[in-house]
Amino acid sequence: MDLLANTVRPYAWGSTTAIPELLGTEPTGEPQAELWMGAHPGAPSRIDRGGGETALSQVIEADPEGELGAATVRAFGPRLPFLLKVLAAASPLSLQVHPDLAQAGEGFADEEERGVPIDAPHRNYKDANHKPELICALTPFTGLCGFRRPAETAALLEALDVDALKPYADILRARPEDEALSEVLTAVLSADRQAVAETVAAAAGAARRLGAGGGPGAEAYAAYAGIADHYPGDPGVLAAMLLNVVRLEPGEALYLGAGVPHAYLEGLGVEIMANSDNVLRCGLTPKHVDVPELLRVVRFEPTAPQVLRPEAAPGGEEVYAAPVEEFRLSRYVLTPDDASRTLDGGAPQILLCTDGEITLRETGHTEGRSADDGGGLTLARGRSAFVRASDRVTVSGGGTLFRATVAV
Repeated sequence: MDLLANTVRPYAWGSTTAIPELLGTEPTGEPQAELWMGAHPGAPSRIDRGGGETALSQVIEADPEGELGAATVRAFGPRLPFLLKVLAAASPLSLQVHPDLAQAGEGFADEEERGVPIDAPHRNYKDANHKPELICALTPFTGLCGFRRPAETAALLEALDVDALKPYADILRARPEDEALSEVLTAVLSADRQAVAETVAAAAGAARRLGAGGGPGAEAYAAYAGIADHYPGDPGVLAAMLLNVVRLEPGEALYLGAGVPHAYLEGLGVEIMANSDNVLRCGLTPKHVDVPELLRVVRFEPTAPQVLRPEAAPGGEEVYAAPVEEFRLSRYVLTPDDASRTLDGGAPQILLCTDGEITLRETGHTEGRSADDGGGLTLARGRSAFVRASDRVTVSGGGTLFRATVAV
């Protein structure tokens, strides 16, 4: 078991207080958006095995099978296949989609062949991997996820009573659903920026009035108005109006697969994803938006958000089911009176305490080495640990522990 020293990413949309409160540290006054736990090359966690701090990525590189297990290396190569984060949004993140595995491989190979620098601002594919992800709310959490049914969006746009939106509403009613969504998104992202800015301003004002009125759709209108406040004139505001607004209560989660447009708006959550940087943006960002490539990747189909609740598993584990092999997220909600729970070895794990205090004790090794002497490792709120594949641990105490591992 290794206590992790983790990096906080200071993206502009981050909360100034949520992650410091979780960690029990003083706010700096600057945004603290994401706490990264894992071996991503952009900000690998650090561990100390007696010789000073070393990047977890370097430890894994030195002994992939010992750290990850043979099955994980066979499935994903000599790297940790997931990244665990605490995400703290105070304002909307960019509206985005992720490619599937085939699209990522094709896009990465194409940009490599064309000699696009890996750090170029207009580069779409940083690697050849897909990026499915799952977010579990620690506080009430709001986001956008998937296209709403076109006829419902047409009614929402018509209620705004903005002349420039009426052609979009007509298309959404007249075309087959996939064609309608594709045509409207293309039109919004390709339109004259000045004209779009004027339309966004008018739509935002109307949405603000309807959101304050408390009638049908008020929550959605209020969300769109809030997005426009943060991104005035951005075409992504109109693109966002095509999407479902979803609210998660603490303990609820949302899985986001390939091609599904989404954005997180506000809240604190535990996020897990495949270890990839591949993001195609639709708006709500000053960064590059590659409209043709985006349209190749987006799945133009209505998708009602499926809110996930943890499913009971043996040993008191609660699992958030997701249809991927790169990661598996679960949690334990423990009281001091509970018996200790054993976590099987054989695969890499990252354990994160989000409430209370949890003690980890090594009970043995899958390779037959000696058991722990009983000292253990205590995780306070906001602290995390890496457990290598060859270790087996028990957990006890009072609090909430998230467990990230692989699903193979």
